[in-house]
Amino acid sequence: MIDFCTIEYLKKGNQKQIRAFEILTQNKILSNLAEFEPILVGTIPIDIDIENSDLDIICYWKNKTDFTAKLNLLFGKQTKFNIRETVIDNKESVIANFRIDDFEIEVFGQNIPTKNQNGYKHMIIEYQILQSKGENFRLEIIRLKQNGYKTEPAFAFLLGLKGDPYIELLDYKM
Repeated sequence: MIDFCTIEYLKKGNQKQIRAFEILTQNKILSNLAEFEPILVGTIPIDIDIENSDLDIICYWKNKTDFTAKLNLLFGKQTKFNIRETVIDNKESVIANFRIDDFEIEVFGQNIPTKNQNGYKHMIIEYQILQSKGENFRLEIIRLKQNGYKTEPAFAFLLGLKGDPYIELLDYKM
């Protein structure tokens, strides 16, 4: 199993993964966020990204005000920078979006350790499913995403899961 807690695995990946590694490393994005236990999640790490897929970084904040201030300080001058607070699954969340070179980047933070956040859990489950189902399944996920499906609904559709795909995927057993 890949250790998704570092981005070293990206160096041996496809062209987009290698480019993501370069952008994240050259701009010190994860190291600047180290106090918030950042993890790159989403479609790029597990090779089911499409053309407009962004780099999703989840973080664990203990103090929302400090986290928001740090995001503003670190990324406030980046192209298309936007930051907002919202509630997701009854949890206070902070989301910052910006662009560096050819990547949209989203930094998502909650007062939940990163490995306990749904973004990380979904990615690990999806990775395990992809490993067990093979290349044709992976390509079908990509095709569905290119046709407008979000990632979790695409998995739910192919796996025949009923109900809320975000919840059903968390409960999926192989």
